[in-house]
Amino acid sequence: MSADVFLTLGGWLNWLGLALSPLLLLPLIVTIWPDPVEGPAKWLSRRIDAISGWALGGAIASAIILVMAQLMVVLLRYAFGMSFTWLNEIVIYAFAAMFMLGAASALRDDAHVRVDILRPRFGPSGRNWVELAGIYLFLFPICIRLLAMTEQGLARSWALFEGSRESDGLPLLFLFKTLLPVFAVLMLVQGLSEALKAALRLTGKLEDTPEEDPHGGIHGA
Repeated sequence: MSADVFLTLGGWLNWLGLALSPLLLLPLIVTIWPDPVEGPAKWLSRRIDAISGWALGGAIASAIILVMAQLMVVLLRYAFGMSFTWLNEIVIYAFAAMFMLGAASALRDDAHVRVDILRPRFGPSGRNWVELAGIYLFLFPICIRLLAMTEQGLARSWALFEGSRESDGLPLLFLFKTLLPVFAVLMLVQGLSEALKAALRLTGKLEDTPEEDPHGGIHGA
């Protein structure tokens, strides 16, 4: 299949991303004018959290595949003196998928390691402002940059259905490379959800308590 087809598809996805990009401003609108957009903001946050939950299912499946494949690698190597490139690549691909697909749900559940030593010193309002600032200054730009960097190379990889460079490897390198933009999109939309929650808490539209929903969901909406 011609690379032009995938480049065209990538162009359409770019236009779709540009069309949806104003949604990234919704948390700021919530902080300024919360009443008219409260309902849509909560609905959108719930839908995004659900998508991250589905991605977490893929991460869990990848973790299971990782354990089974690694066990086979060890048994074959040390019990029978055998080694297969495709099996080693399954381990690598599953390990990458586990983290790439699970990162958004970790952000949703506040499971990422935070290095901001000042954040715990702030009150609830200060923490929410730090959350908004961090998302807009770091998370959004990095994810957008990742998407921009991978566009053309990924299109060519799909056009060739690029496989392993080893003769006995998996013909799935194009899918492996797709994990990076998928990760960026998942983190981008989950960052939007977290920014919406922070904005809703700042405006009193969402309860700010020490014990939140373990899945980052919105109560009473």
